[in-house]
Amino acid sequence: MNVSVEVADITTLDVDVIVNAANSSLMGGGGVDGAIHRAAGPQLLEECKEIRKNDLPDGLPTGQAVATKGYDLPARWVIHTVGPNKGAGQTDPFLLESAFRNSMDLAAQMGAHSVAFPAISAGVYGWDMAEVAQIAADTIRGWFDSLDTACTALQTVIFAVTNDEARELFEKALNS
Repeated sequence: MNVSVEVADITTLDVDVIVNAANSSLMGGGGVDGAIHRAAGPQLLEECKEIRKNDLPDGLPTGQAVATKGYDLPARWVIHTVGPNKGAGQTDPFLLESAFRNSMDLAAQMGAHSVAFPAISAGVYGWDMAEVAQIAADTIRGWFDSLDTACTALQTVIFAVTNDEARELFEKALNS
């Protein structure tokens, strides 16, 4: 397994899957979610509308994940996951762990070799970047430790962050 941290625009990474820190509506929004929708093009929104209509009429629950095509992105697929929103009272770290773990499970089921994550729930959802980094690192390590890695094609995980401070926090968490 290869787990790394990069200061990068997640929409430009050449990986099989990028993870979208989505809201439950799947209709785009601000931050990473809006950037992914803009970069993927209008077909992504159309596929998300179909998912809402046919599979998730009440929206994507916190901690769960669903996949779409990547359309105009370098990534083949986008996995949308909803992280917990501290401002809305969602303070249970298990919800954040679930967002990372369920995204990894789905990427593996899809046969992905590589996946890039943003700092899910940091920013407008109110989680401290250091806490997100530690939960993300622990969850990804635990995911790999819980299976025979020969059973999955998924071997590369990149945490795509927006600045050097976040990179340092993720690197510290990965090395702890």
